[in-house]
Amino acid sequence: MNIVDIILDKRYGRELSEDQIDFFVRGVTDRIIPDYQISALLMAIVLNGMTDRETTALTLKMAASGQVNDLSFVEGVAVDKHSTGGVGDKVTPIVMPLCATFGVQSVKLSGRGLGFTGGTVDKFESIEGFNINVAAGDFPDLIKNTGMVISGQTPDLAPADKILYALRDVTGTVDSIPLIASSIMSKKIAGGAEAIVLDVTCGSGAFMKDKERATELARTMINIGNLAGRKTVALITDMDQPLGRTCGNTLEMMEVFDTLRGKGSDDVVETVCNIAAKMITLAGKNEGMDHEALVEECKKRLSDNSALSKYYELILSQGGHVMDTGIPVYKEMPFEELRITAEEDGYISGIKADTIGHASVLLGAGRLQKTDEIDYGAGLCFYVKVGDKVRKGDVICSLCRGENRKVEDDKIFDIMELVQSAYSYSKEKPEPRKAVIDIIE
Repeated sequence: MNIVDIILDKRYGRELSEDQIDFFVRGVTDRIIPDYQISALLMAIVLNGMTDRETTALTLKMAASGQVNDLSFVEGVAVDKHSTGGVGDKVTPIVMPLCATFGVQSVKLSGRGLGFTGGTVDKFESIEGFNINVAAGDFPDLIKNTGMVISGQTPDLAPADKILYALRDVTGTVDSIPLIASSIMSKKIAGGAEAIVLDVTCGSGAFMKDKERATELARTMINIGNLAGRKTVALITDMDQPLGRTCGNTLEMMEVFDTLRGKGSDDVVETVCNIAAKMITLAGKNEGMDHEALVEECKKRLSDNSALSKYYELILSQGGHVMDTGIPVYKEMPFEELRITAEEDGYISGIKADTIGHASVLLGAGRLQKTDEIDYGAGLCFYVKVGDKVRKGDVICSLCRGENRKVEDDKIFDIMELVQSAYSYSKEKPEPRKAVIDIIE
């Protein structure tokens, strides 16, 4: 077997065998196949696609290319959650303690942010003392004590995917549903979960810009999960505007705290409770409630401090600091640098999430390269959302930096103009937006 024949088979649209895919993944992991031949096969896949069987085989081989976590210490069904990313996505820090109130135990392995998509690891690290580098050997004790553990991904988790992703990023081969789906699902399967809930974001701030493409990706990942013996459910959620009231690490964790004490924005609460309801159901902890009743029960537990109590357990168990007042201690507090006002009367008809995300990176809240340093206090606060009525001169959002940081005036005004370009206005009130667009079983 040789890589040239495999490239030619895919170039001419033929289905690859499991042995061919195994040969390819082993060659990638062991660095035997040169980058130019890997890239050639990736481009052939982009052009000719893959069948469900091929995509599942690729996923399982990538998952097996490194360490596969053993979650047998979890009581009941180990459920994992994954988001395809977005702007202001603060779901995980709320979902974990909320699910824990139902007795759902979860091990969450998350990454850092790159580009305008925020990273869950960075958000937790904005809390003083919080340890995100948890050794796998410590997982059982943390699960036993709190029901939750969150940690950064180890290099041993699906190493073939890391090599392929780095090449895809520089060879124009990112936009392929089989490659996206196998990348996501290989890490989920290697993570050890028996059931998976997927949050497939859709809109300007997501990788999938429209519902059709988001649904295609969701169905592909569900097929992979089912063929791999993992119960898998997907939700299509709105990312055509930033989620919630903030974007940025400390700002989002402050909003997480507000949401866990019953003061969350409607879109965050709706998204979180629907995702949590599916995780709880897959774990068999729904106590006979159907989905709608479970969503309402989740909302109740966000209002009565049940989930907040579990959140404290999570923070303290991993070394995070909490003040006597109950508020977490943050590494860098946000300082409001500039307020941006509406440019005309009317209704907010759109807020381009990708533009807002790029603005947050320029402020220091994200990274353009993995080595970039983050300003934990940087980000944006949103005072209006799509559908809200404004008058010219009303404050619509503000730009923030860390209180001990500095952003040059020229840069601030450039960012202001960028943010203003993200907002559109209309004389008529736009149709209400759904935070959860669809649920695919």
